[in-house]
Amino acid sequence: MRLKGKVALVTGASRGIGRAVAEALGAEGAAVVVNYAQNRRAAEEVVAALGARGVPALALQADVADYGAVNRMVDEILEQFGAIDVLVNNAGIWRGGRLQKVTKADWDVVIDTNLKGVFNCTQAVLRSMVPRKQGKIINISSVIGLVGFPGDTIYGASKAGIIGFTKSLAKELARYGVTVNAVAPGIIATDMNQALDEKVRERLAQSIPLGRLGTPEDVAEVVCFLACGAGYVTGQVLVVDGGYTMAN
Repeated sequence: MRLKGKVALVTGASRGIGRAVAEALGAEGAAVVVNYAQNRRAAEEVVAALGARGVPALALQADVADYGAVNRMVDEILEQFGAIDVLVNNAGIWRGGRLQKVTKADWDVVIDTNLKGVFNCTQAVLRSMVPRKQGKIINISSVIGLVGFPGDTIYGASKAGIIGFTKSLAKELARYGVTVNAVAPGIIATDMNQALDEKVRERLAQSIPLGRLGTPEDVAEVVCFLACGAGYVTGQVLVVDGGYTMAN
């Protein structure tokens, strides 16, 4: 119970990696705020699952791209729990296609959610972390932000931006005792990839040295490492990809 007495906010926590992270942090004793944008039922299912294990949990709706909504969410968390000790910026969306085919709307929605959302949430929680000189900020990036992939220009730009954000902010906040790190998942078996043709999934697995797609739990383990300790780790990008970037 390394996070007993701590409060964690996980954005986009109603499914996939976000849900796995919320459950893992709850298992370590944290009270967990499950943020969601639209799927209230799924978010409440996560809260119920956490509550069944005795974990204090709360579902709060806020589009992370909406600056005002994010600050209202953080106000409510601080009113209920008094502090935010861990922020996991997980919320994200994907729009893909060759650059000459994608639209300005595709660019705007991906950057607003994936990158501006990280800014919005991080700035909002700093008013809890900086005065207390403690806190953990963990940003979910992607290996696409490191090595790229055809048809993922917009998504890759947003995820690469998160890495630059992470490294600069880590230097800015070190004197306050707040660590900032990123986790870069590889090809993970989430809803996004479940929709792929089975043969495509097989080819993807073959491109990974460990021979399988990752699971949300694989990512959650690394997030827990950063959230539960790792006090001398900041400004880093931890890659969770089964060796994909090594082989590509």
